[in-house]
Amino acid sequence: MTFDILKINIPQNPGIYLMKDSEQKIIYIGKAKNLKKRVKSYFLKNQNYKTQKLVEYISDIEFVLTDNESEAFLLESNMIKKYRPRFNIELKDQQRDTYLRISDEKYPRLLVARRTRNGKFLGKGNFFGPFTQGSSKLLTIGTLRKSFQIRICKQLPKKVCLEYHLGNCEGPCEFIDAKDRYSKHVSALEDVLKGKNQTNIFTSKLKEEMKLASDLQQFERAKDIRDTLIRLESLQTKQKMEYVENSDEEYFGIGYKDQTASVMNFRMINGVIRDSDKFFFDLVGDNSFSNFLFQYYSTHKIPKFILTSELTENKNLLESLLSEQAGFSVEIICPQHGKRKDIINLIMKNILLIHSKGGDPGLIELKEILHLSSIPSVIECFDISNHGEDFAFGSMSRFVDGLPNKSGYRKFKINTVSGRDDFAMIGEIIKRRYLRLLDEHSLLPDLILIDGGKGQLNAALKSLQSLGLKIPCISLAKKNEEIFVPNQRNPIVIPKDKSSLKILQYARDETHRFGVTYNRNIRKNQIK
Repeated sequence: MTFDILKINIPQNPGIYLMKDSEQKIIYIGKAKNLKKRVKSYFLKNQNYKTQKLVEYISDIEFVLTDNESEAFLLESNMIKKYRPRFNIELKDQQRDTYLRISDEKYPRLLVARRTRNGKFLGKGNFFGPFTQGSSKLLTIGTLRKSFQIRICKQLPKKVCLEYHLGNCEGPCEFIDAKDRYSKHVSALEDVLKGKNQTNIFTSKLKEEMKLASDLQQFERAKDIRDTLIRLESLQTKQKMEYVENSDEEYFGIGYKDQTASVMNFRMINGVIRDSDKFFFDLVGDNSFSNFLFQYYSTHKIPKFILTSELTENKNLLESLLSEQAGFSVEIICPQHGKRKDIINLIMKNILLIHSKGGDPGLIELKEILHLSSIPSVIECFDISNHGEDFAFGSMSRFVDGLPNKSGYRKFKINTVSGRDDFAMIGEIIKRRYLRLLDEHSLLPDLILIDGGKGQLNAALKSLQSLGLKIPCISLAKKNEEIFVPNQRNPIVIPKDKSSLKILQYARDETHRFGVTYNRNIRKNQIK
């Protein structure tokens, strides 16, 4: 039974709405500048299938008012993390970067910082990070504790423990001079975790200690120091990678298919793609690109520049919220040209590949270049092999998923054209081919390719028009590898290294080879 929206009083304030099922379980959380206007829109008749399914489950709606849209944005994000409603965007990759904490104690300890589901840190003290992609594992807490003589005991004992005798702690629990030095050790550790120049001073000191230990033939001690240096170098490298100027940017592309959004991102460091992820969410209710980005950056490091394939709704609001969260100005850009646009194009090509379930990248390029409605999985190519008035024949090759389908090849004797009229011959074989397919109720190709220029293309189009067909049709002129398309004056020139052009050339050359071979065999038989 559909929920009767007229039975509830909906406020017109900004805020969030929590849709519940018959068991009072929250199934969707959304935000709105005007709650009444937004919630009522769900019950209109022109909603997509997945939104209709959501509405079928609604048994009750709860509202939480906020002072403005910004507060609604933040509250919605936190509530989604808390309740994880089935119809909301839920990122599959929720792993977080690692943070470390120096505790707020008389003699502080070094710990992994724990967080709640909404990202709030637990415990008191100073927090450091993020340490991304396992850098905290390379630079283990144990190594840091040992290097800086940081205690590990939960409660300070009255007498020194085993860690003191192992040389991992100076024993501030018992020795006065160790108590005096402890704060210096903590300050040095903080500087290293912040990535300050103190790291270089500390590593220089360790190198001296390693050399001394080696000279004294204390090889185990030297090895431990060497391992510490390697791990410290790893931390420094990752800190440089994360904070280098003009490299703090992340790219996102979004594509839509069957009421589902596919998002792919590239993280760039020093102009190099270092990481990539794919995400999917249903286009239900307020699920949007803008909502996705806000959810994503609630658990990921926020860059200065976010490059997107399309401008998000609430762009200014999103920039403001992310800037406040990051502590610096964040800009969302939809690049229109240059290297940034090239990266976005690359992401969109990958999304098309996902949607095509692994289709040939060259065919995807053809779809983009020719502005086709679908990927040209089946291409039929035509050519005329003309050796004098008595030896003119037509040939056709058939390519499926970018590869020859030789059982689909066809050859034609010219029946209605005399003389050397290639245009009329192309017109004849095109008409014969597709009239037969129509009579047999056979599947038509996704793209027709003609070997020739604008004249051959026009002849083919005329025949298709006479049959009432609107199959995409182009021609490829061999001299300059120019592609002629209908209703366009200038030809398209695809760079020679592109796989899209290579597919067209392969089909054209196969058709020509097939036709010449047939023509040659006919002439040999005539001579005999």
